[in-house]
This record gives sequence, C-alpha cells and structure tokens, in this order.
Amino acid sequence: MDVSMFLGQLGAGLAVGMAAVGSSLGVMAAGTAAAGVWAKDARAGKPLRFIYVVLVSAPITQTVYVFLIMLQMSDKLSLASAYGAELFGIGIATGLGQIGSAWVQGLIGAGGCRMISEADGKGFALVIIAIGIAETVGIFTMIFMSILLGRIG
Repeated sequence: MDVSMFLGQLGAGLAVGMAAVGSSLGVMAAGTAAAGVWAKDARAGKPLRFIYVVLVSAPITQTVYVFLIMLQMSDKLSLASAYGAELFGIGIATGLGQIGSAWVQGLIGAGGCRMISEADGKGFALVIIAIGIAETVGIFTMIFMSILLGRIG
C-alpha cells in the first residue's frame, strides 16, 4: 500500500475514533452527574427530571459530524496518492475539533445537572445555550474541514 493512501485512510479513521472518544467522555461526564442528581432527588422524594437526558445526550452529535466528514474523505481516497498528507491533516484537525467540543459539552451538561437540581429545576435554558456554544465549535469544524475537502482534487 502506498504511504499516502495509508495516511489518507488513517486520517479518516482517526477522525471518527477521536470524535467517538470525545462523545464518550462528554456522555460520561454528564451521565455520572445526572445519575448523582437523580439519586439525590430520589432520596429527597423529588420527581426525577427527564431533562437531564438532554444534557447527557448532547455530546453525541460530534460523532455524527465526523461521520459526514469521513464520507467526504472516503470519496477523496482515490486521490490519496497525491493528497494523503492533506487528508491525514484534515482527519486529525476534524478529530481534535470534535473531541474538544464533545468533551466540553459533557462538562457543561454535568454542571448543568447539578445546577438544575440545586436550583429546583430553574436554569435549563441557560445550560442549553452554553451547550449550544460548545456545539458551534463542532459545527464550525465540520464546515471548515468540508470546505478544505472540497478543494482537494
């Protein structure tokens, strides 16, 4: 196998893997916080809030964004002998952008779970806005890398 082809394939694979790790870390952060506040609320005799599920699930979208980039990258693999390093760089940049965005969303979601529990259900909209700001990083990463992929070939 040609080294450039290998780099192109590796870039696509690493992008997806890194985004999945970021999504997992984000879900872990928000999920453990949600489990903690559900336990606390249950002990206090309060109803268990479903809105925590929204905060736990927010980091998953980054893996979807990278899947879309990976599909574009797979279309460019026939050009990898000339553009393997570029594909590798796009894959790494995509993965890093998404891992950071997903992880930060999870941390915001974790703090939001605690805040909503302690504020008796208030503040959900503010947490969603903060999560949306972190989501924007993932969306921008997807858009910018898609533009770069469009320039290859």
